[in-house]
Amino acid sequence: MKPYELTYIISSEITAREAEEKAKSIESLIQDKNGIVLRSEKPSARTLAYNIKKQSSGFFGVLEFQLEPEYLGELNEKIQKDNKIIRHMVLINNPAKIQKERRIKKKPLISNEAGGIIGTIEKDLSPKTVKKTNKKVELEEIEKELDEILSE
Repeated sequence: MKPYELTYIISSEITAREAEEKAKSIESLIQDKNGIVLRSEKPSARTLAYNIKKQSSGFFGVLEFQLEPEYLGELNEKIQKDNKIIRHMVLINNPAKIQKERRIKKKPLISNEAGGIIGTIEKDLSPKTVKKTNKKVELEEIEKELDEILSE
């Protein structure tokens, strides 16, 4: 069985109680196919960012479940045929992968002549800034050049 997540929007033309019943019917569809419902959020009324099938609001619900992949197409068809569900999406729910920590190579230890360990070699890896030397022009030279330019 693979883990899936179903997100759906139920039409706002029905009441909140009917929306909850619709959510339970979706759960029963999954359970009929020997699926396991892991988490179910009660449908809540939401205003949509844009109109979907001429509706500006709907009941938004999320359902996490496990199901055999061969039954997923059948479940998808049944949800599509239901005219009260205006939009739905089924995703493969991959749990967050735990990344291995990168191993940092430690530099060799420095030992003194007596065989005792003094410590690790530390090297400054920060980027070095190179200072550019600018020619300093004195104020008198600038005035002379301006006078020459203006006198022409």
